Amino acid sequence: MSITNLSNARKTNYRWVICAMLFFATTVNYLDRQVLSLTWPKFIGPEFGWTNDDYGNITAWFSILYAACMLFAGKFVDLLDTKKGFLWAIGIWSVGACLHAFCGIATSGILAGEWFVNFAEAKETISHIGDGAMVVSVSVILFIAARFVLALGEAGNFPAAIKATAEYFPKKDRAFSTSIFNSGATIGAMIAPACILYIAALWGWEATFIIIGLLGFIWMGFWVFLYKKPEQNPKVNAAELDYIHQDKLTDEVVENEVSEKKLSFIQCFQFKQTWAFAFGKFMTDGVWWFYLFWMPKYLQTVFHLEGTDQVLPLTILYTVVMISIYGGWLPSFFIDRKKMNPYAGRMRSMLIFAFFPLLALFAQPLGEYSYWLPVIIIGIAGAAHQAWSANIFSTVGDMFPKTAIATVIGIGGMAGGLGSFFVQKGAGLLFDYAGKTNLEFLGFHGEPSGYFIIFIFCAIAYLIGWIVMKTLVPKYKPITAK
Repeated sequence: MSITNLSNARKTNYRWVICAMLFFATTVNYLDRQVLSLTWPKFIGPEFGWTNDDYGNITAWFSILYAACMLFAGKFVDLLDTKKGFLWAIGIWSVGACLHAFCGIATSGILAGEWFVNFAEAKETISHIGDGAMVVSVSVILFIAARFVLALGEAGNFPAAIKATAEYFPKKDRAFSTSIFNSGATIGAMIAPACILYIAALWGWEATFIIIGLLGFIWMGFWVFLYKKPEQNPKVNAAELDYIHQDKLTDEVVENEVSEKKLSFIQCFQFKQTWAFAFGKFMTDGVWWFYLFWMPKYLQTVFHLEGTDQVLPLTILYTVVMISIYGGWLPSFFIDRKKMNPYAGRMRSMLIFAFFPLLALFAQPLGEYSYWLPVIIIGIAGAAHQAWSANIFSTVGDMFPKTAIATVIGIGGMAGGLGSFFVQKGAGLLFDYAGKTNLEFLGFHGEPSGYFIIFIFCAIAYLIGWIVMKTLVPKYKPITAK
């Protein structure tokens, strides 16, 4: 069947059901990840006596643990394959999410021997422990332990999702489908303030971790019944299967895939394409995680908004980020209309997206007039990141055989987590230092000056990442194992 005839055939659209499942998984992923950042400024931090550096340590360790897990998560998904790999991933991270709720009870148990208590009794016990430094250190260690379980599971989300996308979508549609499921990160972050802050206000911060954590187990029940490989799925007819496999109809792809063998984990490090992807992730993932983990504290520190007062600004911020869904359409335009190869089209798109984060340079200065201006600006910068992210993920599917996609995604995720570690740890130290010394920077004083410094890095990170990626891999060059 020719590509022309494919467009005229009546085909099923089950691939979009899979895309919807990936979207919901990513939404749950980011809901679980967001609970701590929303609840610590008003609820958890005061209870345990945390400083910015304490919170920065928790998020930094989460980042480095996530990075380490990502290094192997992709290979784990490739070994188990998509269905089982995803089930294991979301099951583990859902357990990790729920474990956070019991850190207060564990703190009271370790320091006061009060193990068999409820959440309210644990709070009462902690408030009467005289050694505040011990409360801080023990609680931080326990939250890091819970974050480790969360990181272990969450590391499998994107390798499994990108692998599923490569199995169900032709190359020309992968950036768009990735942008759709990747928008689940934005949706999760967008609905998180309204859900989490109100649940915390009504039933306590512990309830937010349990309720949000249980969503993952519900998703697992649907995945078990809905996911099969397209070749084995009775819901996928021959016309849709031909559409999914249309890349094999071109001579170039046939020549590449005939010789396709499995790449070993070590072999993946031998290619410049791997290092280009990894560096792009290293430079930019920490920016998104900074926005995700620190915006509630930013609104509290700079604009004195806390608790449920943050719901509307944060919801608007992530609503603006939703425009990122068009980030998957732009490379399709370059590929279909301008006849560019997939890699060239994505790199052209990523260059365009790399300029929008420069607006973050104005977030802090314009905040002098209204907090709505930095909210909108950071929303636009976040949208640019998500559009960038959808395309940088898709470059792996463009250049690597399917058997190596999850492994390379894992390597890049490791690099992104490592970059985020430096951003998170640096932010916590910088904000405490700026607050204690009343640091002055370009007209700002104290903690606001620290945020301005971090915003400058966030603004330029994407252009640096793009330049290095383009230098390493200037032209489209698919990988084949020999």
